[in-house]
Amino acid sequence: MSEIYDVVIVGGGPAGLTAGVYAARANLKTLILDKSKTAGALAYASLIENYPGMERPLTGKELLERIRAQALSFGVEYREEQVVGVDLVSETKEVITMSGSYKGKTVIIATGSMGRKPTIKGEGELLGRGVSYCAVCDAPFFRGKTVAVIGDSEEAVKEAVYLTEFTELCYLVTSSSKLKVEESHPVFTNSKIKILTGYTIKEIVGTDFVTGLKISKEGVEQTLEVNGVFVFIQGSQPITDFLGETLKVDERGFIVVDNFMQTSIPGVFAAGDVASPHVRQVVIACAQGAVAALSAEKYIRGRSRIKADWHG
Repeated sequence: MSEIYDVVIVGGGPAGLTAGVYAARANLKTLILDKSKTAGALAYASLIENYPGMERPLTGKELLERIRAQALSFGVEYREEQVVGVDLVSETKEVITMSGSYKGKTVIIATGSMGRKPTIKGEGELLGRGVSYCAVCDAPFFRGKTVAVIGDSEEAVKEAVYLTEFTELCYLVTSSSKLKVEESHPVFTNSKIKILTGYTIKEIVGTDFVTGLKISKEGVEQTLEVNGVFVFIQGSQPITDFLGETLKVDERGFIVVDNFMQTSIPGVFAAGDVASPHVRQVVIACAQGAVAALSAEKYIRGRSRIKADWHG
């Protein structure tokens, strides 16, 4: 894709969407790449009542939809795609997805902190050898095989449905009593998906590659014979795996930024939970997204300082 954007934003949570609002209002050609409209931390929040300007409490999903609609109203281009890699060193940056690549004069990383450290026995040891966190990335490797998806979120369900385009059978396993999707969701009528609720995940089994998933319910253990396990359980680690080692991070993996949300590479900024290890609030993420966009505008247009914006 030869088109060059002024700003490419990776992440469609409050930080990324607010960055989109500010960038588009500054007449910058802006693209937001978001892996899912419902996969972020805000989308999981059952109730938000401390965000300024709200007349009544909203669910996180409702608030996110409002900010997204606002960004789109200013002309932001929004694409639901999984980012798998980047080239940030060149003057023109490149963000690579499963569908292609996008070029930008600047990039804002706003992917949040719902990544995870391995917590299931065997998860870390078999990561990349049957254990995956990305169905879109790895589904083709399991063509005609049996896999399991762990999780109850809309993202987990969506990935399970996607996997059935390649696999023979997909177990959807969760410790919850039900999935967090509408009863009319196609997952319930998909003949290739077997839903197992109320199960405790004991171990991912395998030596060189995954061979099974050990689960239990009401004291009874069983091992599902699977070739792959896709883990979609909420975590609290910054999501930076697609960056490789291109940006400076702290000892906990959060992207290091200055007061203007500038990272270690000029023209690359970060905002929200991916760069905020101490305070995780929607209003903070939005503020950092705004600063990142203003800094991107300053970088592109060669301003000596960030442009003030107090008018309506």
